[in-house]
Amino acid sequence: MNLQFNPNLALKYTSPSQVARVLTENWVKYNCYCPSCGSDKIEEYPNNKPVADFYCNNCLEDYELKSKYGKLGNKIIDGSYLTMIERIQSESNPNFLFLTYDKVKLSVNDFILIPKHFFVPEIIEKRKPLSENARRAGWTGCNINLMNIPSLGRIYLIKDSIVIDKEKVVNKLSKTVFLKNKNIEFKGWILDILNCIEKINKKVFTLKDIYKFEDELKLKHPFNNFIKEKIRQQLQLLRNMNVIEFKGSGSYKMIL
Repeated sequence: MNLQFNPNLALKYTSPSQVARVLTENWVKYNCYCPSCGSDKIEEYPNNKPVADFYCNNCLEDYELKSKYGKLGNKIIDGSYLTMIERIQSESNPNFLFLTYDKVKLSVNDFILIPKHFFVPEIIEKRKPLSENARRAGWTGCNINLMNIPSLGRIYLIKDSIVIDKEKVVNKLSKTVFLKNKNIEFKGWILDILNCIEKINKKVFTLKDIYKFEDELKLKHPFNNFIKEKIRQQLQLLRNMNVIEFKGSGSYKMIL
């Protein structure tokens, strides 16, 4: 991958947002492979395509690009809250590519894939509606809260201007397919438990460690009166999917 943008493309634009869009979309078009199947390039959809920005001709995966200069941060501003919720619950939900860049050097800093199967309503935050004096009074936007996505679902293609080996990227993405084609409730619980495991921050953790999150999980799932039972069920599912390994005596180890 060539991390430099083509500055000549920006000469006819004055708006910073237009310049950023042209430079980043062009860079992806000519430098990005398909993380899903490893195909050497992805194609660009016509402008204003409502579903996504890019697609793979080989595996037919869709990708939407979000770009910003500087650091990515914990939250990404997105469009309509209701539209986003509808998208992540539909079959046409795209994978997301997040690109950060240096606007002085005009080069890529980080390039991250978040697979579509990691998007659940819990990671979409509703922003305050526009005031009644605004042109679009009442319109409500949203933020994508990246902190609610476990590291398993944040796949770097480029990190700190260092290109990650394509084979490693495709391999890591392939290990997340156990979440594909699962319903929102299934994914929500699995992602909650994965986030709890990451917060424990141990190579080997115990059932007792996970139980410490019972109150937090109860707040997220107020209608479930059997949180500990649900925790054990999710750990068994993660074990069956080869995400964690049971070590005996109530101990587990992350494999992925």
